Parts: sequence; structure tokens; C-alpha cells
Amino acid sequence: MTQKSSPEKSTSEAREDRLKAALKANMAKRKAQARARATGGADEDSDNKDANKGS
Repeated sequence: MTQKSSPEKSTSEAREDRLKAALKANMAKRKAQARARATGGADEDSDNKDANKGS
């Protein structure tokens, strides 16, 4: 499959796009965690539950 021939982004623009995407994903993850805590849901990772048992 061929890509469209568009001008290549500068490195700073590409970095900014990556940071925006990472921030968006992080905020979505944090919102989901907050909702799970507020409702007492079991949406936590099983790794976190197991790590707390050993203390």
C-alpha cells in the first residue's frame, strides 16, 4: 500500500504529535482509574492487587 506524498513533518512537530497522543492516552487511563475507584469497581490490574498482598 502506498503512502500519500505529503511533506515530511519536522522533528519538533513529530515530537509534539507523539507527546499529544501520549498525554491523551494517559488522561484516558487516569479517568478510567478514577471512575473505577469512585464506583469501587474491580478494574485494577491484577499485578497491583498481587503486589499489595505480599506486604
